[in-house]
Amino acid sequence: MTVDDQAGPGVTGRVLVVDDDVTVRDVVRRYLELAGHEVELVGDGESALRRFAEREPDVVVLDLMLPGVDGLEVCRRLRTRSAVPVVMLTALGEEEDRIAGLQLGADDYVTKPFSPRELALRVSSVLRRSRVAASARPVSVLEDGGLRVDVGARAASLDGRELSLTTREFDLLVFFLTHRGTAFSRAELLSRVWGWEFGDQSTVTVHVRRLREKVEVDSARPVRIATVWGVGYRYDGGGA
Repeated sequence: MTVDDQAGPGVTGRVLVVDDDVTVRDVVRRYLELAGHEVELVGDGESALRRFAEREPDVVVLDLMLPGVDGLEVCRRLRTRSAVPVVMLTALGEEEDRIAGLQLGADDYVTKPFSPRELALRVSSVLRRSRVAASARPVSVLEDGGLRVDVGARAASLDGRELSLTTREFDLLVFFLTHRGTAFSRAELLSRVWGWEFGDQSTVTVHVRRLREKVEVDSARPVRIATVWGVGYRYDGGGA
Protein backbone atom coordinates (compact mmCIF):
# COMPACT_ATOMS: atom_id res chain seq x y z
CA MET A 1 0.00 0.00 0.00
CA THR A 2 1.32 3.43 -0.91
CA VAL A 3 0.46 6.84 0.47
CA ASP A 4 -1.81 7.26 -2.56
CA ASP A 5 -3.71 4.10 -1.57
CA GLN A 6 -4.09 5.35 1.98
CA ALA A 7 -5.50 8.70 1.02
CA GLY A 8 -8.25 7.43 -1.25
CA PRO A 9 -10.68 9.67 -3.08
CA GLY A 10 -12.82 12.27 -1.37
CA VAL A 11 -10.91 12.40 1.94
CA THR A 12 -11.08 16.11 2.66
CA GLY A 13 -11.28 18.42 5.63
CA ARG A 14 -10.22 21.70 7.23
CA VAL A 15 -6.44 22.08 7.34
CA LEU A 16 -4.57 24.66 9.41
CA VAL A 17 -1.14 25.31 7.85
CA VAL A 18 1.43 26.92 10.15
CA ASP A 19 4.62 28.15 8.46
CA ASP A 20 6.42 31.49 8.53
CA ASP A 21 7.57 31.16 4.91
CA VAL A 22 5.01 32.89 2.66
CA THR A 23 6.11 30.93 -0.42
CA VAL A 24 5.80 27.58 1.35
CA ARG A 25 2.37 28.52 2.68
CA ASP A 26 1.16 29.48 -0.78
CA VAL A 27 2.44 26.30 -2.45
CA VAL A 28 0.99 24.08 0.29
CA ARG A 29 -2.33 25.89 0.12
CA ARG A 30 -2.63 25.40 -3.64
CA TYR A 31 -1.92 21.67 -3.47
CA LEU A 32 -4.22 21.09 -0.53
CA GLU A 33 -7.02 23.02 -2.17
CA LEU A 34 -6.53 21.01 -5.37
CA ALA A 35 -7.04 17.92 -3.20
CA GLY A 36 -10.34 19.39 -2.02
CA HIS A 37 -9.33 20.61 1.43
CA GLU A 38 -10.41 23.85 3.06
CA VAL A 39 -7.19 25.61 4.04
CA GLU A 40 -6.33 28.31 6.54
CA LEU A 41 -2.85 29.83 6.76
CA VAL A 42 -1.02 31.36 9.72
CA GLY A 43 2.61 32.39 10.05
CA ASP A 44 3.50 31.94 13.72
CA GLY A 45 2.82 29.79 16.75
CA GLU A 46 0.72 32.25 18.72
CA SER A 47 -1.62 32.77 15.76
CA ALA A 48 -1.87 29.00 15.31
CA LEU A 49 -2.89 28.42 18.92
CA ARG A 50 -5.39 31.28 18.83
CA ARG A 51 -6.97 30.12 15.59
CA PHE A 52 -7.08 26.51 16.79
CA ALA A 53 -8.98 27.60 19.90
CA GLU A 54 -11.45 29.59 17.79
CA ARG A 55 -12.12 26.83 15.28
CA GLU A 56 -10.53 23.42 15.62
CA PRO A 57 -9.35 22.08 12.24
CA ASP A 58 -9.34 18.46 11.12
CA VAL A 59 -5.57 18.41 10.50
CA VAL A 60 -2.67 20.70 11.39
CA VAL A 61 0.37 21.04 9.11
CA LEU A 62 3.00 22.44 11.43
CA ASP A 63 6.48 23.77 10.66
CA LEU A 64 8.79 23.25 13.63
CA MET A 65 10.93 26.34 12.97
CA LEU A 66 8.59 29.19 13.85
CA PRO A 67 9.23 32.67 15.28
CA GLY A 68 8.21 33.18 18.90
CA VAL A 69 6.44 30.02 20.05
CA ASP A 70 8.14 27.27 18.06
CA GLY A 71 6.47 24.27 16.48
CA LEU A 72 7.41 21.84 19.24
CA GLU A 73 5.74 24.03 21.84
CA VAL A 74 2.70 24.47 19.61
CA CYS A 75 2.45 20.69 19.26
CA ARG A 76 2.80 20.19 23.01
CA ARG A 77 0.01 22.68 23.76
CA LEU A 78 -2.28 21.21 21.10
CA ARG A 79 -1.85 17.76 22.62
CA THR A 80 -3.06 19.00 26.01
CA ARG A 81 -6.45 19.81 24.48
CA SER A 82 -6.95 17.69 21.37
CA ALA A 83 -5.98 14.53 19.48
CA VAL A 84 -6.31 16.28 16.11
CA PRO A 85 -3.78 14.84 13.61
CA VAL A 86 -0.56 16.84 13.27
CA VAL A 87 1.77 16.58 10.26
CA MET A 88 5.14 18.19 10.96
CA LEU A 89 7.38 19.98 8.48
CA THR A 90 11.04 19.52 9.42
CA ALA A 91 14.27 20.56 7.73
CA LEU A 92 16.58 17.90 6.35
CA GLY A 93 18.97 16.72 9.06
CA GLU A 94 16.85 17.88 12.02
CA GLU A 95 16.37 14.33 13.32
CA GLU A 96 16.33 15.36 16.98
CA ASP A 97 13.54 17.87 16.38
CA ARG A 98 11.60 15.31 14.35
CA ILE A 99 11.87 12.72 17.13
CA ALA A 100 10.93 15.35 19.70
CA GLY A 101 7.82 16.18 17.68
CA LEU A 102 6.82 12.52 17.48
CA GLN A 103 7.37 12.20 21.22
CA LEU A 104 5.02 15.13 21.75
CA GLY A 105 2.33 13.31 19.76
CA ALA A 106 2.71 14.37 16.13
CA ASP A 107 1.23 11.79 13.74
CA ASP A 108 3.45 12.16 10.70
CA TYR A 109 6.20 14.32 9.23
CA VAL A 110 7.48 15.52 5.88
CA THR A 111 11.08 16.64 5.46
CA LYS A 112 11.96 19.89 3.69
CA PRO A 113 12.54 20.25 0.81
CA PHE A 114 9.39 18.23 0.21
CA SER A 115 7.05 17.29 -2.59
CA PRO A 116 3.81 19.30 -2.17
CA ARG A 117 1.93 16.37 -3.69
CA GLU A 118 3.36 13.98 -1.09
CA LEU A 119 2.38 16.39 1.68
CA ALA A 120 -1.18 16.54 0.34
CA LEU A 121 -1.30 12.74 0.30
CA ARG A 122 0.06 12.56 3.85
CA VAL A 123 -2.62 14.98 5.02
CA SER A 124 -5.36 12.93 3.36
CA SER A 125 -3.87 9.77 4.85
CA VAL A 126 -3.87 10.93 8.48
CA LEU A 127 -7.31 12.44 7.99
CA ARG A 128 -8.68 9.19 6.61
CA ARG A 129 -7.20 7.15 9.45
CA SER A 130 -8.54 9.50 12.12
CA ARG A 131 -12.02 9.34 10.63
CA VAL A 132 -11.95 5.57 10.31
CA ALA A 133 -10.84 5.35 13.92
CA ALA A 134 -13.57 7.73 15.07
CA SER A 135 -16.31 5.88 13.18
CA ALA A 136 -15.26 2.41 14.31
CA ARG A 137 -17.45 1.63 17.30
CA PRO A 138 -17.15 -2.08 18.01
CA VAL A 139 -18.41 -3.16 21.42
CA SER A 140 -15.10 -4.41 22.72
CA VAL A 141 -13.21 -3.90 25.94
CA LEU A 142 -9.64 -5.13 26.27
CA GLU A 143 -8.09 -5.60 29.69
CA ASP A 144 -4.68 -6.44 31.09
CA GLY A 145 -4.42 -6.19 34.85
CA GLY A 146 -5.26 -2.60 35.73
CA LEU A 147 -5.13 -1.55 32.08
CA ARG A 148 -8.57 -1.20 30.47
CA VAL A 149 -9.14 -0.18 26.85
CA ASP A 150 -12.64 0.51 25.53
CA VAL A 151 -12.13 0.17 21.78
CA GLY A 152 -15.58 1.47 20.87
CA ALA A 153 -15.30 4.60 23.00
CA ARG A 154 -11.58 4.95 22.18
CA ALA A 155 -10.80 5.41 25.85
CA ALA A 156 -8.09 3.84 27.97
CA SER A 157 -7.38 3.84 31.68
CA LEU A 158 -4.76 2.44 34.01
CA ASP A 159 -5.81 1.61 37.57
CA GLY A 160 -8.88 3.79 37.08
CA ARG A 161 -6.89 6.77 35.82
CA GLU A 162 -7.70 7.94 32.30
CA LEU A 163 -4.79 7.79 29.88
CA SER A 164 -4.21 10.60 27.41
CA LEU A 165 -3.30 8.79 24.18
CA THR A 166 -2.87 10.16 20.69
CA THR A 167 -4.67 8.42 17.82
CA ARG A 168 -1.51 6.51 16.87
CA GLU A 169 -0.72 5.52 20.45
CA PHE A 170 -4.26 4.21 20.96
CA ASP A 171 -4.17 2.22 17.70
CA LEU A 172 -0.77 0.78 18.62
CA LEU A 173 -2.00 -0.23 22.08
CA VAL A 174 -5.10 -1.94 20.66
CA PHE A 175 -2.94 -3.77 18.12
CA PHE A 176 -0.61 -5.00 20.85
CA LEU A 177 -3.48 -6.10 23.09
CA THR A 178 -5.11 -8.06 20.29
CA HIS A 179 -1.83 -9.75 19.29
CA ARG A 180 -0.42 -10.76 22.67
CA GLY A 181 2.63 -12.97 22.62
CA THR A 182 3.48 -12.29 18.96
CA ALA A 183 6.68 -10.45 18.05
CA PHE A 184 6.47 -7.82 15.33
CA SER A 185 9.27 -5.96 13.59
CA ARG A 186 9.18 -2.20 13.33
CA ALA A 187 8.49 -2.51 9.61
CA GLU A 188 5.50 -4.77 10.32
CA LEU A 189 4.12 -2.36 12.91
CA LEU A 190 4.63 0.56 10.51
CA SER A 191 2.62 -1.34 7.90
CA ARG A 192 -0.14 -2.76 10.09
CA VAL A 193 -0.72 0.16 12.48
CA TRP A 194 0.30 3.16 10.38
CA GLY A 195 -0.65 1.69 7.01
CA TRP A 196 2.73 2.70 5.55
CA GLU A 197 4.79 0.46 3.33
CA PHE A 198 7.67 2.91 3.59
CA GLY A 199 8.74 5.44 6.18
CA ASP A 200 11.18 6.07 9.01
CA GLN A 201 11.00 3.14 11.44
CA SER A 202 12.15 5.42 14.26
CA THR A 203 8.52 6.61 14.23
CA VAL A 204 7.58 3.22 15.71
CA THR A 205 10.41 3.37 18.25
CA VAL A 206 9.29 6.78 19.47
CA HIS A 207 5.64 5.75 19.79
CA VAL A 208 6.52 2.56 21.67
CA ARG A 209 8.63 4.64 24.05
CA ARG A 210 5.77 7.07 24.64
CA LEU A 211 3.30 4.24 25.11
CA ARG A 212 5.55 2.56 27.66
CA GLU A 213 5.72 5.80 29.63
CA LYS A 214 1.93 5.67 29.92
CA VAL A 215 1.16 1.97 30.48
CA GLU A 216 4.22 0.64 32.30
CA VAL A 217 4.89 1.00 36.01
CA ASP A 218 8.55 1.58 35.15
CA SER A 219 9.13 2.40 31.47
CA ALA A 220 12.85 1.68 31.90
CA ARG A 221 11.94 -1.90 32.88
CA PRO A 222 8.91 -2.63 30.72
CA VAL A 223 6.72 -5.60 31.61
CA ARG A 224 3.90 -5.25 29.12
CA ILE A 225 5.70 -4.20 25.93
CA ALA A 226 8.87 -6.26 25.59
CA THR A 227 11.76 -5.55 23.25
CA VAL A 228 12.66 -8.59 21.18
CA TRP A 229 16.27 -8.00 20.23
CA GLY A 230 16.94 -8.32 16.54
CA VAL A 231 13.20 -8.37 15.80
CA GLY A 232 11.13 -5.57 17.33
CA TYR A 233 8.46 -5.67 20.02
CA ARG A 234 6.08 -8.14 21.65
CA TYR A 235 3.16 -7.51 24.02
CA ASP A 236 3.48 -9.87 26.98
CA GLY A 237 0.89 -8.34 29.32
CA GLY A 238 0.70 -9.11 32.97
CA GLY A 239 1.61 -5.62 34.04
CA ALA A 240 0.97 -4.59 37.61
